[in-house]
Amino acid sequence: MQNVQCFVKLAAALSKTMKHTFPGATRALTAPLGLLAAALLAGQPASAQPVTPTQRGVAQQVASQGVPLAALAPNAPEEYTVRKGDTLWRISGMFLKSPWRWPELWGMNLKDIRNPHLIYPGQHLYLERVGDRAFLRTGRADGQPGATIRVSPRNRVEMLGTGPLPTLEPHLIEPFLTEPLVVDDDTFQRAPRIVALANQSRVLVAKGDRAYVRGPVDAPLLAAPGLPTDFRVFRTATPLKDPVSGEILGYEGQYVGQAALVRGESETEETVKAGFGGGTTQKVLPVPATIDVTSSKEEMKAGDRLLPEPPREFRNYVPHVPDLPIEARVVSVHGNAVRYAGQNQIVVINKGLRDGVENGQVLALLSTGPQLLDKTDKSRDTIKLPDERNGIAMVFRPFERVSYVLVMEITNPVQVGDKLINPN
Repeated sequence: MQNVQCFVKLAAALSKTMKHTFPGATRALTAPLGLLAAALLAGQPASAQPVTPTQRGVAQQVASQGVPLAALAPNAPEEYTVRKGDTLWRISGMFLKSPWRWPELWGMNLKDIRNPHLIYPGQHLYLERVGDRAFLRTGRADGQPGATIRVSPRNRVEMLGTGPLPTLEPHLIEPFLTEPLVVDDDTFQRAPRIVALANQSRVLVAKGDRAYVRGPVDAPLLAAPGLPTDFRVFRTATPLKDPVSGEILGYEGQYVGQAALVRGESETEETVKAGFGGGTTQKVLPVPATIDVTSSKEEMKAGDRLLPEPPREFRNYVPHVPDLPIEARVVSVHGNAVRYAGQNQIVVINKGLRDGVENGQVLALLSTGPQLLDKTDKSRDTIKLPDERNGIAMVFRPFERVSYVLVMEITNPVQVGDKLINPN
C-alpha cells in the first residue's frame, strides 16, 4: 500500500463523469481518475478497485489539463491537510465554486499513486496554478513531495476510523438506505401482516418479542428452502402525490423494525363450537406464521406489514450532472409534521429510475417564484416572479417513479412544489 495518497474517483466512472460535466468535443477535463470513488459508504478496499490499462490511459490523457482559474472558489486554500471527518464534497467546496466538478481538478501522479481510488486523513493537497489553469496535487510545485501515508495492519475499529473519505457524511443518509420503502398500494396491501402477539396482555412488541403473521389467502407466509426468512416491518404506507398532476407516484412505508421468520403458516383441525345450540364440530383452522422481532425503531403492533429484507447493496456516490435534462418537483419533505427542509435534510422528488435518475446525480434547487399583482400598472395584471436558484441537492436512492435526495447546500428552506433542474 505504497503512498496511500490516492484520490477518490471511481476510475471506471471517470470518462462518464467527464462526459456529464463537459459534453462536447473539446472537454477541458482534468485530472480525474483521482478522487471520487471512495464515495463508497461501505468502504471497499482499494484492492477491490484495480486500475485497468484503459483507466490509466484515460487518466494520462486528462490529467494534464486542469480547470480554469475562474472555476476556483474565491478563497481556495493553497494547501490543505485532509482531516478525519472530512468528506470529498466538503474538500471540493473549499477549492471549487461547484463542488460536484471535482474530477476536473485533481491532478494525478501515476508514478506514485498506484491505485488512485482513495484519499485518506493526513494526506496533504497542494493547489497549483499554471497559466490560466489550476490543478490539485499531492506534491508542491517546487518539487517537494507531499507526505507519505504509511498503512500497517490494524484492528477493524481503527481501520474504520482512518479509512478513505466518503463523498457525503454517512450518518445523514444511512437510515434512508434501509428504512424508507416505496411500493405500489397493491404490493403493500398484499404483504403479510401481524395479526396477534405472543403475549396477549400487550398491544405492542419490541426487540426480543414474538408475534404471529398471516399473508393473503393465495400467498401464505411459508418457511421453505429458497424463501425469505428475514423481513422488514412497515406501518401504514403514506401516498406520495405529484404536486403538479396530483397523481399518486407510490406509497412510502413507515419503517418500524426487522423480524426473523421462525415458523411458516400452517393448518390444524380443531374442535370448535357449532353455534348457539352448544354443540361442537371439527374444523380446519389457519395457524399464523411465527416471527421474532430482531430490531425495532418503534414498537410494532397488529396490522403492521412485513416485506422481505432486500440484499445488501454497496452504493457508490460519484457526483455528476445528468446526461439528459431533468426537471423534477419536490413531492415531500421527509420527517413527521415537517413542512420545510434545510441543509442536510432529505426530500422526495417526482422523478425516478424510469426518468433516467440515478445515484450521484446533482440537481440545482429552485425556489418557486410567487404570483402577485403588478401594483405599478393600472391594469393590475397578475404576474409570476422568476424561479431563483436556491441550492444544490444530490440523488442517493432512486425508486421507479420517485427518488430520495439529500440537500447539500441551501439558501432558503425547501418546500413541496419546489423545482430541481440540471445545474449550470
